[in-house]
Amino acid sequence: MISDLVSVEWLNNHRHQPQIKILEAGLKPPFPIPTENPDNLRIPNTLFVDLDHDLIDQNSPFPHMMPSLDAFIDQMQKLGINSNDQIIVYDQYGIFSSPRLWMMLKSAGHNDVAVLDGGLPAWLKAGFETSKSYANPEKLGSFSAKAIDGFLNVEDILAILNNPEHTIIDARSEERYLGKVAEPRAGLRVGHIPKSLNLPFGKVLSNGYMKQKDELKEIFSNLVGLEDQLIFSCGSGVTACIPALAAHLAGYQHINIYDGSWAEWGADSKLPIEV
Repeated sequence: MISDLVSVEWLNNHRHQPQIKILEAGLKPPFPIPTENPDNLRIPNTLFVDLDHDLIDQNSPFPHMMPSLDAFIDQMQKLGINSNDQIIVYDQYGIFSSPRLWMMLKSAGHNDVAVLDGGLPAWLKAGFETSKSYANPEKLGSFSAKAIDGFLNVEDILAILNNPEHTIIDARSEERYLGKVAEPRAGLRVGHIPKSLNLPFGKVLSNGYMKQKDELKEIFSNLVGLEDQLIFSCGSGVTACIPALAAHLAGYQHINIYDGSWAEWGADSKLPIEV
């Protein structure tokens, strides 16, 4: 089984192995992230996964929600993914949306999945071979899963809100967490879920790469206990997966995502908030 975080050097050395599948977690960020790819290059044999329109719950009013088990299996099979594949996920911005796809696959029981550290910018910087087109699946894959485990809904959050064994970590910026700026999505209140802690997702990154394990351990040890049940939240459930991956790398085992995140909580005036 591969590590949960791999380098571009590792991928370049292993990408021709038949069980390796490379997926791009396609999602345009709602805020500017510097990137230089004027020729629209990508890693060879990349399969594109649209996290904005395809790999979502099509019936949800909230963006980027985890699809149903059957819908997720169907999308993976259409991509040609098999249950024994080793999957490497990356995005165009370093580490942004790739941890979301990593978490989705993990939640479906596919543990042989890794995030490419530094993403496409690191690949381009290394000067490795590139392509100008995405790969097309050769045939339907054999991907299977028995359950989705790792994404919580609003009822789950309300049930654990006063449980000291559970800690909610908000990955939005400090200004948004404190309610000092308006939310980028219209119609949302400002503030945060009561008793939640703030860890902006950028705090676990360094120039588009994940920080070293010792640094991550220090960050989380100052916030939570190693046995705490961690629930990560953000604006819409995407960047929450960045510190979730960081916590996993730091040795934390009990990790979940509040899927609706602030897009859901901030829209419902009946739900409590703090500022």
